[in-house]
Amino acid sequence: MKEDKCIFCRIANGEIPSATVYEDDQFRAILDMGPASKGHTLILPKEHFKDVCELKEAYASKVLSLGGRIGAAMKKSLGCSGFNLVQNNGESAGQTVFHFHLHVIPRYDGEAPIVTWKPGSPTQEELQETAKRIHAEL
Repeated sequence: MKEDKCIFCRIANGEIPSATVYEDDQFRAILDMGPASKGHTLILPKEHFKDVCELKEAYASKVLSLGGRIGAAMKKSLGCSGFNLVQNNGESAGQTVFHFHLHVIPRYDGEAPIVTWKPGSPTQEELQETAKRIHAEL
């Protein structure tokens, strides 16, 4: 189901023009208007899902393989040496449009990584307690 005020619903369903890379009955993949690199693509479901937690299994089972196909096409057509698949959930994770979407970001030799972090050093007890808390909610 499409949400009338959602810009990504309107783009995915062809109401707003876009540079479309791929389209089928479930998805439209478009070039990002503010790309992290040349060829940065967004895979948008045509149905509205706020984030990955709401994504239906029929969409979830297809979006990752579609990201891989688009990334492989980028390597051949754009000459990138790799690509990132990025999916943000929630404002604190960097989500700015609350319609599930997967970024496929071409990476070229010499570029800095998109995602970096300083590895922590939890104790085994902390790891076990954290795992137990997450597991209890599954």
